[in-house]
Amino acid sequence: MATTATAGRPAKSRPFYASFGFQVLAAMVVGLALGYVARQMGPDAAGNANWLTQTLQQIGSIFVALLRTLVPPLIFTAIVASIANLRQLQNAAKLVWQTLLWFAITALIAVVIGIALGLIIQPGVHTGVTQELAKAPSSTGSWLDFLKGLVPGNIFGLTASTRVADSGATTSLNFNVLQLLVISIAVGVAALQVGAKAEPFIAFTRSLLAIIHKVLWWVIRLTPLGTIGLLGNAVAQYGWDALAQLGWFAAAIYIGLALVIGVVYPALLAGNGLNVATFFKKVWPATQLAFVSRSSIGTLPVTERVTEKSLGVPREYASFAVPLGATTKMDGCAAIYPAIAAIFVAQFYGIQLGVTEYLLIVFVSVIGSAATAGLTGATVMLTLTLSTLGLPLEGVGLLLAIDPILDMGRTAVNVTGQALVPTLVAKQQGILDLDRYNAGEDIDALDAEPDAVVQPIPAQ
Repeated sequence: MATTATAGRPAKSRPFYASFGFQVLAAMVVGLALGYVARQMGPDAAGNANWLTQTLQQIGSIFVALLRTLVPPLIFTAIVASIANLRQLQNAAKLVWQTLLWFAITALIAVVIGIALGLIIQPGVHTGVTQELAKAPSSTGSWLDFLKGLVPGNIFGLTASTRVADSGATTSLNFNVLQLLVISIAVGVAALQVGAKAEPFIAFTRSLLAIIHKVLWWVIRLTPLGTIGLLGNAVAQYGWDALAQLGWFAAAIYIGLALVIGVVYPALLAGNGLNVATFFKKVWPATQLAFVSRSSIGTLPVTERVTEKSLGVPREYASFAVPLGATTKMDGCAAIYPAIAAIFVAQFYGIQLGVTEYLLIVFVSVIGSAATAGLTGATVMLTLTLSTLGLPLEGVGLLLAIDPILDMGRTAVNVTGQALVPTLVAKQQGILDLDRYNAGEDIDALDAEPDAVVQPIPAQ
């Protein structure tokens, strides 16, 4: 069995409270407690959020903003460098196709589970919501928009949006991660085609990637603080009151998510000879951050780091597969959720679905998951599914009240799957560092600084 060139540092004994994992777990407890206190305090005299809620919101938003700031340069440099290094492997093309295949396989399993739960639990029949809550969303998804979104509008993958309010118009810039992915792959492949003339550019890209990993390590050390803000703000703002009317729907979603992360993923790991408990222990920092941040893109730097440092996936492959997964690997948002939600809407309006409609749900979930683009929420994917099936888009409004609560679990499953697939593919292709994967708990990827230099994988 081949292993990567990077090797884990010798394990060091340290007190349990110094472990990054323990710090994150403690931060979750503190966040829950502060969120509960903030919710009990209620709004201030002017009807605005109280000082504690605002503080938690600011801490969480600043942390996610720091992570998101690193995402564009991380995606670009990591993918260009990984494409340059993958050329040294005889099975580079097979790695890519195997990754896409496993994305599709796991999405297929997840959507089948979602359809089965929707038919068994029948959340649209057992619901307390009324049609007064039905309304079409302000933004919808379509196949045309998805295809247009693949074409970059500029070399940086930037998009601008303008909001008009009483105080005036404000314009903000955001990056389209799907377009950025397309740009990065194109530049990486072009650099290979250019040959020797592109070597200085590739060397610069590798150096820049090392610098970004260093800055990323600094931000990752703030994860416990960010967890307190994100989870505390979620509890303070949303609570659990809205679950009463949509209890069966929420139950169906979380049962489906639990089956995927607690049955399907362990079965795939065990089937490939990998220790299940080890995987979940090591992927935990990314899973918990995804749960509280509700953003695959915001969690991307942590996901890539644990996939490489803890799970033993080669950096050159992980830096390609994980960003790709953050845009297209959505077992929660693009498989479980739209399947159950579509069935809910059909049951609520008394519309019968046939075999053709269920096959369409499968098709949209497996093929169209990139439409979610790793952003917070799954409204785009849901509207894409409903419009494809010809179901009323007003049904989206029925589900918006508890969407943030559901989105926590959806994103946690998404991100866990984004680390799972590269691990499985690396194991099957003989490039997984099994020593690192099986290393004891004393080796904590997020307690160690990143390597200074990105080393190519030796040819197999």
